[in-house]
Amino acid sequence: MTARMNLKHKMGTGIHAQSFIEGMTRNQDEFLSWYNRFSWKEGEKSFFDVIGAGKDVHCLILCTDWCPDVIWNVPVLFRVLEQSPITVEVLLMEQHLETMDLFLTDGGRAQPIAVFVDAQGNVLGKWGPRPRYIQAVMEDFRKNNPDREAPDYQENVSRVRTEIAKLYNAGTEYQQVIVQELRQLLSTLFSHV
Repeated sequence: MTARMNLKHKMGTGIHAQSFIEGMTRNQDEFLSWYNRFSWKEGEKSFFDVIGAGKDVHCLILCTDWCPDVIWNVPVLFRVLEQSPITVEVLLMEQHLETMDLFLTDGGRAQPIAVFVDAQGNVLGKWGPRPRYIQAVMEDFRKNNPDREAPDYQENVSRVRTEIAKLYNAGTEYQQVIVQELRQLLSTLFSHV
């Protein structure tokens, strides 16, 4: 990802967070469950109240309603960003594949990807598809299983996805990790905007 990447043509083509939730055809109850379980740690909320104030920054979230990582992570993105002055749009992945393909993870369309852009559409940074400590599990798997055509690949990837699900389902701790990662990212972005 380079600082010269521009998504101005994508701004205004997405849907609002509430429209995404209302339009979910799969996993809506589970999504709302994670959304409603979110809570702020002492002092965190005030940071997001003001970060980006006076700046025209947008967040484009590439995702779908069928992906488990979306069900776990997008509720946190929504809760954090609705607290901030950052405008949020959801770009449904299937309708924006050319944009998704600009933000591949290990060569694949892992989601969600939250892309932060300025008023001119210049890409400032991104978050996703998972908190770093959970993403590290998948990266380790990919490093040790590079051949996607191997006879045991599907069995092994299924096992690692189960391991990832256990990390998420252990509680809401992963949500606080996302909050910290977003805080770090936004602090860096707004020191340059």
